[in-house]
Amino acid sequence: MAFSGKATFTAGVELPELAEDVSDIIGIVSPFETPLLAHLGDARRAATSTVHEWIEDSLLPNFDYLNQTIFNPDPQTATSLTVDNGDRFQAGDLVRPEGFTEVMLVTAVTGNTLTVERAYGGTSNATLADDLKLHIIGNAAMEGADAPGARFTSRTRQQNYTQIFTAGVSVSGTMQAVQAHGIADEADYQKQERLRELLRDLENTVINGVSPTSDQQGSGTVRRSMNGISAMIATNKFVPGVNGFPDGGGASGDALTEALINEALKQIWEQSSGAVDTILLNGNQKRAFNQLIDGQRQYSPDDDRYSNLVNFYESDFGVCKVVVSRWVPSDAVYLVDSSRVQVMPLQGRSFHYKPLSTNGDSIEGQVVGEYTLEFKNEAAHGVVRGLSVDGN
Repeated sequence: MAFSGKATFTAGVELPELAEDVSDIIGIVSPFETPLLAHLGDARRAATSTVHEWIEDSLLPNFDYLNQTIFNPDPQTATSLTVDNGDRFQAGDLVRPEGFTEVMLVTAVTGNTLTVERAYGGTSNATLADDLKLHIIGNAAMEGADAPGARFTSRTRQQNYTQIFTAGVSVSGTMQAVQAHGIADEADYQKQERLRELLRDLENTVINGVSPTSDQQGSGTVRRSMNGISAMIATNKFVPGVNGFPDGGGASGDALTEALINEALKQIWEQSSGAVDTILLNGNQKRAFNQLIDGQRQYSPDDDRYSNLVNFYESDFGVCKVVVSRWVPSDAVYLVDSSRVQVMPLQGRSFHYKPLSTNGDSIEGQVVGEYTLEFKNEAAHGVVRGLSVDGN
């Protein structure tokens, strides 16, 4: 038999060449989807520094809390009240205690002490108590009076840090030259695989990332990393049965219920002029969320399809898209106003392939990108933590 230069499966006898039956499609089983990044979309602009800053402002608060346990002569008639922040009040303010119809008129403010006229306008006296919330209805100015002293809020600068995501690519000259099933170009395939991994890690970091406690800009010994959603929410952190937040369902009292979601949405709404439009959770809490409609399902004898899916949730506080990301902690549900959130690349540093010089017979390079999270007005977002997992 003449030499043909081919490899054949023969045992010393000439047989037709046997071809391997291998599909040209490569299946990937590892999870790499990024539903949160897809939901947020591309940033409207790029960051221009490794320390990305934005400016936030707020209006003068129109509420405060009583800081008083002893009332003279009693809680229904006392006219000298101590509050947490006296600078929120001025003479002429009409004030209503939370849960009562009484309106009080502030006649003087000295430090954190208010002098008030009780039962203003014939309203009924309230029974005051420590930590009772006081709503400032508005100020009744005196006709012809001088202008009041100017009051204002100070704008604040918030910040986050960019984080470098990178992965190396190395393909030998031989590997690039040989014909492989399902791959036209080994180097391009490796670039795509590393990019999938880095996008997966970016979404995970956007949710769970934290910056170092010192030298956040990074140094020769400190790696620069960004704060994620979890680390940046400070105001609206809810735990079932803790600090007045209601219990959930189930034997442990911490199962996800519609009452918990509604209470969290209400408290966020009270803090913010925006509206939560995204409920971000993982597979465990998504199953619990789907079960919220169990009692409302109806089927006829001819139905052959069972549906157990909630993609949108509409409440008094807005319509929320339910986004499932496997990188969310299993005990958490995040409530996010997506209009205030951007995942931003550093200018010119979105994910790209960078070829590197080599001395040997190989293709060397790296896939690299640098990103940060802009998370405006953290009080416009919230999180419910400590939820039971799989009914436990």
